[in-house]
Amino acid sequence: MKKLLYFLVGILTIIVLLGFTANRMKAADGVKTANNSLTIFNWGEYIDPALITKFQKETGYKVNYMTFDSNEAMYSKVKQGGTSYDIVVPSDYMIEKMAQEGLLMKLDHTKIKGLEDDDPKLLNPAFDQGNHYSVPYFWGTLGIVYNAKIVKNPPKTWNDIWSPTYKNSILLTDSVRDVMAMVLSKHGYSLNTTNRAELDTAYQNLLKLTPNVKAILGDEIMNYMINNETPLAVVYSGQAAEMTAENENLHYVIPERTNIWYDNLAIPKSAKNVKAAYAFINFMQKPQNAAQNAEWVGYSTPNTKGKALLPKSIREDKSFYPTESVIKDDEAYKNLTPYWTGVYNDLYLEFKMNK
Repeated sequence: MKKLLYFLVGILTIIVLLGFTANRMKAADGVKTANNSLTIFNWGEYIDPALITKFQKETGYKVNYMTFDSNEAMYSKVKQGGTSYDIVVPSDYMIEKMAQEGLLMKLDHTKIKGLEDDDPKLLNPAFDQGNHYSVPYFWGTLGIVYNAKIVKNPPKTWNDIWSPTYKNSILLTDSVRDVMAMVLSKHGYSLNTTNRAELDTAYQNLLKLTPNVKAILGDEIMNYMINNETPLAVVYSGQAAEMTAENENLHYVIPERTNIWYDNLAIPKSAKNVKAAYAFINFMQKPQNAAQNAEWVGYSTPNTKGKALLPKSIREDKSFYPTESVIKDDEAYKNLTPYWTGVYNDLYLEFKMNK
C-alpha cells in the first residue's frame, strides 16, 4: 500500500514539475516574441514595403503591419483595446484628441534622433505644442486638381469653383472637415470655427455649389482624373502628386487659406514594445529613409535633409513643397468637442442629401 502511495505521489510531483516548466517556457517564449516584434497601425499604402524589410534586417525586429482607412477607425481600435499597437499614425486633430483622452504615450525626446532635421514650420504644431506626443511623418495641403486639356481657365481660389463654368464637373473628397473647409475658407472663417452663424452661412453657400458637384467619392477620384473622365477634383496634395505623375494634363493648385495637414508617428499608451517603437521612429527619421519613403508614397516629407536627397523635379515642385508665403495662413484641423463635431456632421449630411 505504501509503495502505491509513494508511486502516486511521485507521479503527481512529476506532473507538477512538467507543468511548471512548460509554463515557464511558454512565458519566456511570449516575452521573447513581444520583445522582438513591432506592431504598426498605419494608413494603407503609406510606407515603402522595402523600408519594412530594411528595418527588420537592421534591427532584428519582426514587423506586424496593419492598416486603417480613417482616423476614426484607428481611434476606435486603439481605444477598445484587444490589439496592442506599438506605432500608430494619426493626423493632426486626432493626435490632440487621443492625447487628451490619455491614449498616447508622452515621448522621451532624448530617445529620438533627427528631430532637428525636420522643417521648423512643421514642428511645435498647435495640436501638439512641443511635439510631446507626435513626430511628423508626412504633410501636405488640401487643394484642386484640374485637367488642362479640358479646363481652359483654371481655378486659383476656392471661390472660383462656384462658377457656373464647372456645372456637373467637380469631384469632392468624401470628408466632413475637407468639404466644410473649402467653404469656410472661401468666407474667411477659421476651418475650426465654433460660431454657429458662420457655420450656417457656410452651409447655405455650400448648397449653391451643388449644381457643380458631379460626385462625392473616396480614392476612386484618382482613376476618374487620371483617365480624363472629369475636369476637376478637390483632393489632398499627395493624391495630386500621384495623379499628376500618371497624367501630364493634370495640375495641382493650392487655393488661398486652405487646410495644411500633418500625419504623425505616435506611440499608444498600450504599446507592448516601446523600445522597438523608438527604433522605428529613429529609422524613419534617417534622411535616406525619409527620402525613399516620400518618393514611393508621393506625399511631402517633413525631413529637410531627406527632401534634399529627392530628385530635383520633386523637391523643387512648389505644388508639393510650397514656400512659407504660400501656406502662412493655412490651418491644421483641431479636435472639436462632440457637440461641434455633431454640428459639422449634420450640416455635411444635409449637403450630401441635397446632392
